[in-house]
This record gives sequence, structure tokens and C-alpha cells, in this order.
Amino acid sequence: MADAQAKRSREKRIQTKPISKKRKFIKDGVFYAELNDFLAHELAEDGYAGCEVRVTPTRTEVIIRATRPRQVVGDQGRRVREITALVQKRFKYQKGQIILFAEKIRNKGLSALAQAQAVKFRLLQGLSVRRAAYSVVKFIMDKGAKGCEVTVSGKLRGQRAKAMKFRDGYMIHAGDATTYYVEKAVKHVHLRQGVIGIKVKIMMPYDATGVDGISRDLPDAIKVRDPDKEVDTFAYNQEYQPAVNVVQPSYMVDGGGDMAPANQPPMDNMVDQQQQQQQPPAPQVMDMGMGAAIEQAQPQYAGGFGQQY
Repeated sequence: MADAQAKRSREKRIQTKPISKKRKFIKDGVFYAELNDFLAHELAEDGYAGCEVRVTPTRTEVIIRATRPRQVVGDQGRRVREITALVQKRFKYQKGQIILFAEKIRNKGLSALAQAQAVKFRLLQGLSVRRAAYSVVKFIMDKGAKGCEVTVSGKLRGQRAKAMKFRDGYMIHAGDATTYYVEKAVKHVHLRQGVIGIKVKIMMPYDATGVDGISRDLPDAIKVRDPDKEVDTFAYNQEYQPAVNVVQPSYMVDGGGDMAPANQPPMDNMVDQQQQQQQPPAPQVMDMGMGAAIEQAQPQYAGGFGQQY
């Protein structure tokens, strides 16, 4: 009894011990990877399409996505209880601390893991590589995918290993958009001639609601809108533009249609004044008698009055 209490107190101390962020992220990643591998191996025939782990303050919830959730749950929930007990024992969870749920995927044609599993079972049934791959490609494209690519590599025919690719639609291979637009899955088939590798890539469609596709649009997508349904930008700006008090110049207000200021003389008068300024001044005649007038009219020379050279 004392040993059991000491063991419980030691486990409680270990659980409440603080852990660094780096160790926590590594621990969570290892837990998800091992759990996903276990569920993929256990639920392969039931259309396993991935899982999601949600951690709450009271418990940890694992949502299993599959194409046939009824078979995952089993008769009266027997199978899901067996899987829950195995997960509790492996990861040392207390009873009630971890719960497993089964959820049906909306569109199995857009699940790369489910389609890779479909190719695997077709090859195990003895179907040829081309027929198995092309049937899956057609099924994916019929379900609304933008594009897909199925790669089968290994000893497909003869002793020489090679890879065959089957493509359809539009597929991106680089950029940040590949992280959320392209879904990938890899499966291995153990046949008599060796191991065959299967890789499935699906280009997800765009959906503003995020239900049947990705809510984020591609960065290079161009939308051409219908001009009839668009608002007239010029009329909108004119109608909703704030009123601005425009002060007109004085010459526009007083001069009427004439653009010159009111106190400025007309252009013809200005031209006459310029011509008069350019002409030499006329000799002035003063009333001082005939001799004085003639004297003023005669030119002045350097030698004195009346001296001409």
C-alpha cells in the first residue's frame, strides 16, 4: 500500500514539474507522430485520413478522420474503446484524460492519405499500375480538385526500378502557397518483387467559406469584375467628395469674360505705349523768336556753333 502511494506521489511530482517550451514542442510532436503512425496502421482498411489533437485543461481529445467512421467506432463503440485503452497504456494517461472521437471527412476525393491508400489496395489486388493510378486521378479531379499528381516508384515492370508520374490539372511546386494549397501523402506497398512507393499530391480548390477548399486565395490570382455590377468610381467620388471652398481671383470676378484685371489697360494700349517708348523724342520748339528756334533746330558740333567740317 505504501509503495503504491509513493508511486502515485512520484508520478504527480513528475507531471507537475515545469518543462521548457522547447521540450514541450518536441514532446507534442513525437506524441502526434507516433499516434498518427499507430492509427494509420490500425485503421488502414477503414479509410483513415488523418487525426487532430486538441488539448484542453481537463483532457486531451483526439479526432480521427476517416471515410468510414462507423467501422472505426465498431459495434456499440467497442473498437474505439479498445484503441483508447491502447493509447492510454502507451502514453501513460489516466482514465478519462484522453478521449477518441471518429469523424467522417467531407470530401474523400480531396484527402491525399485516403487516395494513397486507395492506390495501395488496388495494387495489392493485382491491378496494373496505370489503371490504378489513372482511376484515382480521375476520381480526384471529379471531386473538384484543381490538380493532382500520383507518383509510383519501384520495380514496376522487370528488375529495373523506375518511377511513373500521372498528372492532371494545375499544380504549384514552389512558394508559400504550397504549404496550405498542396496536400501530400506517402504510402508503401510490399509486393512480391519488392517495395513500391506511392506519393499523392492534391492541389486544393479555392472556397471563400473554407468548407470545400482553402479560404485563402492564391497570391497571383487575378479577378476581372463585371463593370455593369460595379459602382461608377468617378460618379461616386464626385458625389461623396467633400466640398471645398474655391476662392476665385479678383480679375475673374470683376472683369467678366475678360481674363485681364479690371485696373489693367487693354492689350492694344500697352502695345502703343511700348512703340512710343522705342521712338526717339521729337525736338522741342520754344517761342523765343525765329533765330532762337533755328539755333535750337541746328545740330550742335564739337567745334562750336555754326562750325561744320
